Amino acid sequence: MSEKTHAQIFQRNRAWSERQVAADPDYFNRLAEQQAPKYFWIGCSDARVPANQILDLPPGEIFVHRNIANLVYHIDTNCLSVLEFAVNVLKVEHIIICGHYGCGGVRAAMGNSELGLIDNWLRQIKDIYAANVELLEAEANMEKRLNMLCELNVRQQVRNICHTTIVQNAWKSGQQLSVHGWAYSVRDGRLRDLDFWADGVHDVDPIYQLLTFDETPSF
Repeated sequence: MSEKTHAQIFQRNRAWSERQVAADPDYFNRLAEQQAPKYFWIGCSDARVPANQILDLPPGEIFVHRNIANLVYHIDTNCLSVLEFAVNVLKVEHIIICGHYGCGGVRAAMGNSELGLIDNWLRQIKDIYAANVELLEAEANMEKRLNMLCELNVRQQVRNICHTTIVQNAWKSGQQLSVHGWAYSVRDGRLRDLDFWADGVHDVDPIYQLLTFDETPSF
């Protein structure tokens, strides 16, 4: 990035800051005090999918974690640490897993080209494809098949986050918390509710329901 580009970015930042203060002199003072978002968004890193703008929410209203293809891995300490902070400290009420149609990560997972380190990251999407191969390959149109896989991926990530001890312990403690699966279209700027959600351990498949030590049956 050139020095000229740097200067333009900082100039835009100053202009934005000045507009905020002109419209609301106490804006940054309030924002600096505390964040108390009700929403936690797990989305794709794609630059065209900015959570605050899509939801038309100001800074401080939504806590955000983004990675390639909006994946939740149970050994990803980055994602789990953000999840733990969102649930246990911020006490968010809604977790949103939001994929987007035409996702480049999902598209890459549908192919067989070796891309590098990212191949390991996208392996979970290949697993989802393999588990739904008949459904997906019944769709001849490749763009529609891609978008079907984008939706299936969101559904799996909803399951994955519900399988974590963080979410299940929040539910057991009586915390109000729901997990939602959504998809976004870059073509029209609209969100789609995939009608795939959970608000308690009862929504988790029995094999993934975690019991406390005194609840664990003896064999």
